[in-house]
Amino acid sequence: MLFDLDGTLTDSAPGIMRSLERMFEAIGRPVHTEDELKAYVGPPLVTALRAREDFTEAEAAHALEVYRGFAEESDLVDNAVFPGILGLLQSLQADGVPVATATSKPTSRARRILDHFGLTEYFTFIGGASDDETRAEKADVIAYTLAELEKLGVDTSRPVMVGDRFYDVEGASANDVPTIMVEWGYGSPAEAKGALAVVHSIDQLRSLLLGQALAA
Repeated sequence: MLFDLDGTLTDSAPGIMRSLERMFEAIGRPVHTEDELKAYVGPPLVTALRAREDFTEAEAAHALEVYRGFAEESDLVDNAVFPGILGLLQSLQADGVPVATATSKPTSRARRILDHFGLTEYFTFIGGASDDETRAEKADVIAYTLAELEKLGVDTSRPVMVGDRFYDVEGASANDVPTIMVEWGYGSPAEAKGALAVVHSIDQLRSLLLGQALAA
């Protein structure tokens, strides 16, 4: 099972938006509205900056470095594990289901967050973007994570992606992986197009994931 991090396992939007606000202020850019900031939660930041702003490649790279400086604190302080996630991970582990992250956050930051919240032990592998952003798109992260799981001897013949944005659906689809969308994240109902299922509760997600595991 592959899990997105932001908006799926943790409620990180407050910290991400606060760091973005501070970043835009630090680099002399106009103040953004809450809705505008929320749109940045999910995709790789450099990709979002190039698509949503008039940033050059160099400007986007600089903004990313500024952002990461603020995010070092907000990753842990303005963040929280969604209720029920710990129990879900414990259930999957008890059933022998291998679990990995597939997040657009750099692997180093994802590991730091999971360590902070005591969740690392439930993951067979922590997959994320590379620090230099050469691996940042969700499709690339998922491909990388699946390849690393295979190296560990994990059966990846029937993977499932769990996420909250259309980036998760698109990235998983590019790797022939079905996606289960969670309603407690940051996406809209329209973003669920192409998903295998949409769930509104941890119990519903647990039933689907364990059913997938038993079917495999």
